[in-house]
Amino acid sequence: MRALRNQGRYGPGLRDVLPAFAGVLVAVCALAAVLAAGYRAAGIGVPVVGVVLLTVIVSAVVRHGRPGARRRLGYYTADELLELDTQQLALAVARMLRRDGWRVRLVPAPDRPRLCARDAAGRRIDVAFRPVAEPLPDEDVPHPHPHRGDQGSPLRLVVHRGVFTARDIRWAHRERTIRLLDGSALRRWAAGARLNDLLSQER
Repeated sequence: MRALRNQGRYGPGLRDVLPAFAGVLVAVCALAAVLAAGYRAAGIGVPVVGVVLLTVIVSAVVRHGRPGARRRLGYYTADELLELDTQQLALAVARMLRRDGWRVRLVPAPDRPRLCARDAAGRRIDVAFRPVAEPLPDEDVPHPHPHRGDQGSPLRLVVHRGVFTARDIRWAHRERTIRLLDGSALRRWAAGARLNDLLSQER
């Protein structure tokens, strides 16, 4: 047993898990005391409502903590982002946009997917995915169908999991409607930061 522990293969000892165990015990006792006090003050309704509410909260936390459910809500780890291909990255960004309150649609483009999104205030954003920001000749317009009833050009966002070159940054600065989202900003967005905050820091 000692040899296994020295090799790091035996697992945690009692002294390692005792603080966490004590914390759980204190939390359970405190909850029981609160429910008992509520029962004495207002009757059986308080502990019943408390148990139901606790069950709902625990269930929501467990579901949210599962990788699949977390990703569907628009939260990704840095390692998960690295494993995505371009189509999967487009889906991940669509989920992150929806998490931030945008309505999103995928523009058909098998080789280079794009997203069009609109928020509640009517702002529009077009998202492209490629390692180099400068558009190819056929990419000057993100999609061929104009939005009816809107004035002005939508914001164009270029998403890249790596680092943009100086040429990419100069190109974006020449265009007033272009924003670049590099790997660092993408990881913060996937972790829960809001896109508007990231774009305000980018300028």
